[in-house]
Amino acid sequence: MQSKPGKFITFEGPDGSGKTAQMDILAEQLIQEGYPILTTREPGGTSIGDQIRETLLDLKNTAMVDRTEALLYQAARAQLVDEIIKPHLAEGGIVLCDRYADSTLAYQGYGHKNTVESLRGIIHYATGGLTPDLTVLLDLEPEVGLQRRLDAGGLNRLDAYDIDFHHRVRAGYLELVKADPDRWIIVDAGRSFEEVQAELWKILLEWLKACGQ
Repeated sequence: MQSKPGKFITFEGPDGSGKTAQMDILAEQLIQEGYPILTTREPGGTSIGDQIRETLLDLKNTAMVDRTEALLYQAARAQLVDEIIKPHLAEGGIVLCDRYADSTLAYQGYGHKNTVESLRGIIHYATGGLTPDLTVLLDLEPEVGLQRRLDAGGLNRLDAYDIDFHHRVRAGYLELVKADPDRWIIVDAGRSFEEVQAELWKILLEWLKACGQ
């Protein structure tokens, strides 16, 4: 019997939106339901990617220019796609990824005031044209997300950009949703963790069943 086609689901949003913790819980629940789940993250997810992640997020690297930042993300992404994501999809698996190419468009594009089109070419090269089947945006006011990060003691180099940068990132995400509404679902991440989790669980189960999974 031919296996079902793989599905690629990404989670986007500002740091502090809770997407990492939410995705991990969803993955455990879906595995219990019998779904062939693989979870990964960006930047990182591979030995090479994790080394790049350390460089990208290190608060000491304040001299990093935005083009270097964008290219390093693509290097980590290329490794992740070929080494981890594509093989699992080829076996009919479901991949949940904490951030993907839309983060580059939101952060290195809108956040740094670079044209989004200038980034699409290198993203396509890095991913081999692999795009998500579904992207969930955990939307949150930047001030709330940054305060959550500060309270947790986990600020990184990108968190340290000024608040206007983070507002541009959020606006960028909403523009991306507007341009491709069929791929995106927006979830209000300003509510309690439990409320967000319940909505995400409902969304994913309904979507997977609609896809014949």
